Amino acid sequence: MKLFEIRDTLKAEVILGADQMDRTVIGAGGADLMGDVLSAAAKESVLLSGLITEEVIRTAKIADVAAVVFVRGKRPEKSTVELARSYNLPVMLTRYSLFVSCGRLYMNGLRGLDGSW
Repeated sequence: MKLFEIRDTLKAEVILGADQMDRTVIGAGGADLMGDVLSAAAKESVLLSGLITEEVIRTAKIADVAAVVFVRGKRPEKSTVELARSYNLPVMLTRYSLFVSCGRLYMNGLRGLDGSW
């Protein structure tokens, strides 16, 4: 799935990375515990989270995910956005909850990182 398809499916606002919306991702995972992200995230996946801290961006960088989507309409602070910019990491924002966001992506063909195909 392409990032622009994720953007459209989640009716998301692109905060960073509008020039990367043609990038392909292999799956997605939703978590608020960054330890869970590190144990399950895969390169070129999308991380969905209700946390809007710099820790999410750092974890995404370490896990080499393709993009971060913040859920529940939460808007990250400027320092978090600037950190993502320094990593050239696309960031989006959706009003949907974590549960609904993951469900919408799954129903549109994007699979989880646990091998659920």
